Amino acid sequence: MRLSLTGLRRGDGLPRPVADAVVLGRGETLLNGAADLDGTAWLVATNHSLAHVSPEGNLVWQRPWHEIDHGSWTRESDLLTVTWVDRGRPGQWRLGDEQLFLRTLRERVQASVVLSEELPLSGRRTGRAVIRQDLATGHLLEQVVLGRGVRADEEVEQASAVALDWLREQVGMPSLSPPPPSVPPSA
Repeated sequence: MRLSLTGLRRGDGLPRPVADAVVLGRGETLLNGAADLDGTAWLVATNHSLAHVSPEGNLVWQRPWHEIDHGSWTRESDLLTVTWVDRGRPGQWRLGDEQLFLRTLRERVQASVVLSEELPLSGRRTGRAVIRQDLATGHLLEQVVLGRGVRADEEVEQASAVALDWLREQVGMPSLSPPPPSVPPSA
C-alpha cells in the first residue's frame, strides 16, 4: 500500500504501473484486478468504476459501474463478456478463474442497481427500465435498456415512461408525468 493524494490505494498484486494508471476520484479506492490470459490487458475494479489498463500502465478507459448492463463469464472458454447500457460494443477478455475479481464485478454492478421493471412490449421484444445509483456521487439516475434488435418506437416510449414514472415513485423521486388537469369547482 502507498499513500496518494486521493487517499489510500489498495490493489495488492497489481503491477505498480497498472495500479498507478487508474484515476481515483474522491473516496475511490482500488479493490482488485485481473490480467487477461493473452497478456494484453488488465481489468481493475475500484469501488466506483471499472478500468481497462494496458500491461505497460496506459489507461485505455475507465467507466462507472452504472454504465455496465451485465457481465458474464464462461468457464469453458475463460471468457468474460461485459455489455454496456449504451449498447456499445461488448468488451471481451480471457480471464481464467479469477473468482475474486469476478465476484467484485458482480457485486459492484448489482450495488449500482436500485430498482428495475420489465417493459411490457409486444411480441418477443424485451426491455427494462432501471433506477441506478452512481456509486461515486450517490445520485440516482434512470436508464432504459432495450433487448437486442429492439428500437425505440411509440410503444417503447410509452412503456418506458410508465415504468420510469412508477420506479421514480417507488424510490421517492419526483414524477415527470404532468399532473392531471384540475376540474373546475361546480357551481
